[in-house]
Amino acid sequence: MKPIRLMAGFFTVGIWTLLSRVMGFVRDIMIAAFLGTGPVAEAFLIAFSLPNLFRRFFAEGAFNMAFVPMFSKKVEGGDDPHRFAQDAFVGLGGVLTIFTVVGVIFMPALVTLMASGFLGTERFDLAVYYGRIAFPYILFISLTALLSGVLNATGRFMAAAAAPVLLNIIFVLALIITGLACDCAGPDGQATIGQSLAFAVPLAGIAQLAVVWIAAKRAGYALRIGRPKITPELKRLAIIAAPAALAGGVVQINLLVGRQVASFFDGAVAWLSYADRLYQLPLGVVGIAIGVVLLPDLSRRLRAGDEAGGRDAFNRASEISLALTIPASVALMAIPLPLVSVLFERGAFTSDDTAATALAVAIYGLGLPAFVLQKTLQPLFFAREDTKRPFYYALMAMILNAALAIGLSPLIGFAAAAIGTSLTGWAMVVLLMRGARTMGDAAQFDARFKRRLGRIVLAAITMGVILVVTSTIMTPFFGAGTLRYLALLVLVLIGIISYFAIGHLIGAFKLSEFRRNLRR
Repeated sequence: MKPIRLMAGFFTVGIWTLLSRVMGFVRDIMIAAFLGTGPVAEAFLIAFSLPNLFRRFFAEGAFNMAFVPMFSKKVEGGDDPHRFAQDAFVGLGGVLTIFTVVGVIFMPALVTLMASGFLGTERFDLAVYYGRIAFPYILFISLTALLSGVLNATGRFMAAAAAPVLLNIIFVLALIITGLACDCAGPDGQATIGQSLAFAVPLAGIAQLAVVWIAAKRAGYALRIGRPKITPELKRLAIIAAPAALAGGVVQINLLVGRQVASFFDGAVAWLSYADRLYQLPLGVVGIAIGVVLLPDLSRRLRAGDEAGGRDAFNRASEISLALTIPASVALMAIPLPLVSVLFERGAFTSDDTAATALAVAIYGLGLPAFVLQKTLQPLFFAREDTKRPFYYALMAMILNAALAIGLSPLIGFAAAAIGTSLTGWAMVVLLMRGARTMGDAAQFDARFKRRLGRIVLAAITMGVILVVTSTIMTPFFGAGTLRYLALLVLVLIGIISYFAIGHLIGAFKLSEFRRNLRR
């Protein structure tokens, strides 16, 4: 895959991911309006996070990080990739079917593991009930992730990137239909909303699986349900995936620590979840898109012995990632209150909720570039089938995160969870960069990246100053009914225009590069 083709793939994934995240905003705005940060909201958010936690552990983390490089090399070498994908599909499906049944049975233990602060409150019983409904999502979405890996490795990005849009569409429809059918103002109405959302989760998983299965079939990979069988290649896949699974488990433990800390503060689980939605927008559009496209490309280049091409792909991916992420990070730190108040403050979501969520948004913004850099650095290891060192790094990061989140929570409350997440993200980047030094020139930043990085930072900081001054002047408009939406739109446009204009003028990037890749 040529660098231009690589960037075109990134923009394909990024644009569809942007659409999904925008729909996710609509979903969360509606959830916040119906449920606010009360018991039902927190119970559902924990229930929904459980299958997503294990999904990242099994599919998008451990399994795909091992599967995609092996599958990519088989595609490149013509070594019967269909049979390998079929065996992996059946094997993963068998393991997750058993895991889903066990998870549903032991849901009270899983909720305790995620949010022990719920024990003895109505939040616990609700989370267990919603969790049992939602948990089968892990089976459908994990198989979706495997099929997405097949599509991405063969250069087909659209269906896999578009599938997550269905999740948010189904959520929004569930909220609209339930809202029209019942009185949602009281506790019983809110519980009904929570139940409707819980049933929407596995339904969305089935819809996503159907979309990518059809796309894979059209690409020549019509994978079928069957009896799992152990083959030498699956054994090798398991050996490679095991350290990645442990690394994925460590990352999820970090999330568990944050949730546990938050569960002891009323409303904090919801505050962190809504803040997470804001910083996940640029992370999803940029970081995940780059990671999805870069891993199979690096795997193919390494098989072909193209070290120079691999280095160029890594540097251009890192460059475009930071060019889009650093300004987003600065914006999240500069104007968190206008963002949160306009997007979420309505109905059951109060001004106190706005202040707490905005604090978490600013802290997450500090760590955003680190989260994206991890997405460009980790493929350097996974493309070489090196999953052990990322595990060791994740283990060290886990210890740091636990120390920060638990140690600081008595002093600063729920914000300790967000601080632990952001600082741990930067620690992980340092460890990955140090580990990449042993990979030679192919894993090093080139002169163009270093030259542009400083200019990107300068353009973003200047934009941040402009945003702070402008938002201060526009403060009265952010509380002025429907006018506040226009005010926020104007503020965002000012930020975008000022950043890209300044960046282009000082040589941080060329606008023609963005236009060319968007056209492709």
